[in-house]
Amino acid sequence: MNRRTHAALAAALAATLTLGLGACKNDKSDTAGDTTAAGTKGPGAAAGSIVGGSPVKGGTLTVLTNQDFAHLDPARNWVLPHMDFGTRLIYRTLVTFKSEPGSAGSEIVPDLATDLGKSSDGGKTWTFTLRDGLKYEDGSPIKSADVKYNVERSFAPDLTGGPDYAIQYLAGGENYKGPLNGEHLPSIETPDDKTIVFRLKRPVAEFSYTATLPTFSPVPQSQEKGTQYDSRPFSSGPYKIASYDRGKQLVLVRNTNWDQASDTVRKAYPDKIVVTQGLKGGQADDRVIASDGADASTIEMPWMQHESVSKVLPKADVKARMVAEQTGCTDMLYLNTAKAPFDDPKVREAMMYAVDREAQVTAFGGPAMADVATSFLPPSLTAGAKADPLKIPAAGDPEKAKDLLKAAGRTDLKVSLLVSIGDKSRGEALQQSLAKAGVQVTVNTVDASAFSDTVGDTKNAPELTINGWCPDYPSAATFLPFLFDGRTIKEKGNQGNYSQFRDQATMDRMDQIAAMTDLAEANAAWKQLDEDLVKKAPAVPLMWQRRPLLVGTNVAGAFGNSGYAGMIDMAVVGLKDPAKSQG
Repeated sequence: MNRRTHAALAAALAATLTLGLGACKNDKSDTAGDTTAAGTKGPGAAAGSIVGGSPVKGGTLTVLTNQDFAHLDPARNWVLPHMDFGTRLIYRTLVTFKSEPGSAGSEIVPDLATDLGKSSDGGKTWTFTLRDGLKYEDGSPIKSADVKYNVERSFAPDLTGGPDYAIQYLAGGENYKGPLNGEHLPSIETPDDKTIVFRLKRPVAEFSYTATLPTFSPVPQSQEKGTQYDSRPFSSGPYKIASYDRGKQLVLVRNTNWDQASDTVRKAYPDKIVVTQGLKGGQADDRVIASDGADASTIEMPWMQHESVSKVLPKADVKARMVAEQTGCTDMLYLNTAKAPFDDPKVREAMMYAVDREAQVTAFGGPAMADVATSFLPPSLTAGAKADPLKIPAAGDPEKAKDLLKAAGRTDLKVSLLVSIGDKSRGEALQQSLAKAGVQVTVNTVDASAFSDTVGDTKNAPELTINGWCPDYPSAATFLPFLFDGRTIKEKGNQGNYSQFRDQATMDRMDQIAAMTDLAEANAAWKQLDEDLVKKAPAVPLMWQRRPLLVGTNVAGAFGNSGYAGMIDMAVVGLKDPAKSQG
């Protein structure tokens, strides 16, 4: 499930970054009660702050990116920045995240629905009622049947790539293949045009959060175009697609049938949004740094390359336009437990001690850009708490690792590591730290475009790989099961459980936690399972990243939304002076 992972971007080691900056405060936005201006010693504005002041209506906001959208079809959209873009601009969902900086951004509010949903039958049935007066871009009414239809579309084998929560949760969907052939799912009921009822296999106490996903946005059956819907989703949000030349440019203009009075989240400041795609290397970074002409009204998607941060720090005026937001994601070294040597728990434990996580942070840009991870669950999912069950020094303990390897009969361990080509420096840092424990590592690289398919081929999967995971919404239920539930492993396209970890006790405990209807009880149980998994060592937690977000001099209202792992919240970003924009 690479849709929510991030193959970590490599960062050049810059002395001005690692030596000239103090570490950002770690728990700024992870504790609900913490509203202090954290990270003031980090790059640019404090994390959790708004860059550029308040926007005004009008003008053209330009978005610079090096690639096309993976998917804009809401049934297929499962990449963080693209989910932010789609659900904040083009289509609405039953429930959504607040448009606020800091920890408040992970709180949910009704969107298309009048409330967060009403549960019954012990949490196995959820009912939502749509607001009055909701319309599509052509003025036609949004109906509950349209939400049902899009949820059903997520089951279609041809519409790949999207969130699979509906498949996991809805009753009777085991053999359902979607609505494209005229079949519908009985466990989704629409008794009238404003009511939708979901009947689940088991209680899901946090189904309101599930309803924030693009899967739970409306698609009228009359607009169905199969895989071609990706290029022209029908708008229920504040903008509609005027043109889309894939891989080159997407242009959004106002949806005049969107009613601000029905939407408490989206402000829709720009008149037009132009996404310029296909930029190379650090071109986008350089253009936003310079902010010449129209580039003053630009932002980047998804974020600035970490190696470009050193260009920003010496310039106070540019630095003031950057904020390093916490992501809620965890980077890990995955150990392939399906074969030797990492089928041996002792060898896996040795790797926990052998890895120098401090060196990983340094290779990524230093403590201003990441924190050393001591567990799998990020602090954003644990109310700011950082579990550290093994108490291993951040720089590792190579002597302890040697002792464990000796006990396992592996004193001459030789393994291979596969990383995305952009992570080569991190791979080399890992190679050096493991060498201190007597482990010889061969570092292999693959192009970023082929990385997911390569590591997702379980029969030919590498012994080691570096990758990460981000929650779909602030819940450990969207984290640990995808990483370590052996039932999620696929022969091809395996995503999430790159360790191929199959442990019956772990799976049984996950099922028990999933059945809990008390969220506080479930959260405590997930935290304990996190600590238990660290001790079983199917992977080595490396670091918790921050997103370096830089905007042009004419951009206002920019901040990273914690509900979207620190991405710029597209619902409220705009311009200071629309007259200075072009297009």
